[in-house]
Amino acid sequence: MARPATGTPATLLLSKQKVAFELHSYEHDPRHESYGMEAAEALGVAPERVFKTLVAEVDGKLAVGVVPVTGQLNLKALAAALGGKKARMAEVAAAERATGYVAGGISPLGQKKRLPLVLDSSASGHATVFCSAGKRGVEVELDPAELVRLTGAVVAPIAG
Repeated sequence: MARPATGTPATLLLSKQKVAFELHSYEHDPRHESYGMEAAEALGVAPERVFKTLVAEVDGKLAVGVVPVTGQLNLKALAAALGGKKARMAEVAAAERATGYVAGGISPLGQKKRLPLVLDSSASGHATVFCSAGKRGVEVELDPAELVRLTGAVVAPIAG
């Protein structure tokens, strides 16, 4: 009898798609101010290579922006990249419901409901980038081109 696969939806997707990736774990401190900066510091990685996944509403529909932890999501740029007019950050509960992940551990990969996703163009300047593996304290490192392929991402300058 086959054993059930274990991991997060993000890591299961990567394995199923036979994508080369590396998992990096660290002890998450709930008192840390920024999940992304915490990951960069704990893993000893340049923060420009660590990306955070933010859920927003573009013209009333949920969408995802993935930007370096060193920057902010430019909501106007996100809306423009998706052909929309107006964007605002989504309510945390709506983001968690749509993605199936908890805030601070939302991965751009393996979301419960596939949302339109925009990856900041700075990701293309790195051989590999880090993003949440779907759990606080666990990051996945992969080729940004694979992240684009698996999520159907639009690549655009959306970090402010």
